[in-house]
Amino acid sequence: MKKLCAITLLFFLFGTTSLFSQKAYKEGEWFQFRIHYGIFNASYATLEVDEATLGNKPVYHIKGRGKSTGLLSLFFKVDDDYQTYIDKRTGKPYKFIRKINEGGYTKDLEIDFDHKDNQAHVTDHKNNTSKSYPVPENVHDMLSSFYYIRNQIDSDDLTPGKEMKLKMFIDDENLDFKLVFLGREVIKTKFGKVATLKFRPYVLAGRVFKEKESLTFWVSDDKNKIPVKIEADLAVGSLDADLEAYKGLKHQFSILMN
Repeated sequence: MKKLCAITLLFFLFGTTSLFSQKAYKEGEWFQFRIHYGIFNASYATLEVDEATLGNKPVYHIKGRGKSTGLLSLFFKVDDDYQTYIDKRTGKPYKFIRKINEGGYTKDLEIDFDHKDNQAHVTDHKNNTSKSYPVPENVHDMLSSFYYIRNQIDSDDLTPGKEMKLKMFIDDENLDFKLVFLGREVIKTKFGKVATLKFRPYVLAGRVFKEKESLTFWVSDDKNKIPVKIEADLAVGSLDADLEAYKGLKHQFSILMN
């Protein structure tokens, strides 16, 4: 059950390179997800976009937060805080914060990205250490990846089996992730039926997931590319996350008639 609420961030593992054009979201966007672990209504998680200034640069400040609820919180407490500051024009991350407590498994990291020198400067507040790591060009963190890819998905250019790749830096290592488009699907949500695009990121087996193909997610097949649903087979049990509430969308959410 390690990284339980972090599942809301594990579908941000994809993308391509090239120029970024802000078109899928805007400041003020907010999502809430309800997360189920087996029979438990395990937690709620939120994602929101604000405007901010970092080092005299105008940026988007994106925050992802999650907490365990109900019976599960009595024996497995989750309190996660993820934040990223991304360039408004390119979508590249400048700073990433990961402060989590998941059943006693804790991290308190702050990562500053130097894209000019291709370095990630990691400050570990829990262990009072600081270290720099080389990173590839166009590198992303766990949160910036998702917002980047939302602007890169071209529905008209998608065919089943199409692959997209992204360079990511997580904690202290560089990782290559591959995203595969599985096809189109109309799914039932609390808001009605939604036309979606179905994807599968290939993730590292053993840490959290059973196999490399244990994670599947759906985003709305409209201009927003809203995350609608996630399914994951974990090392122990399975997890589902569903969109529960939203506001501040840049475009109209396309909901089909029931």
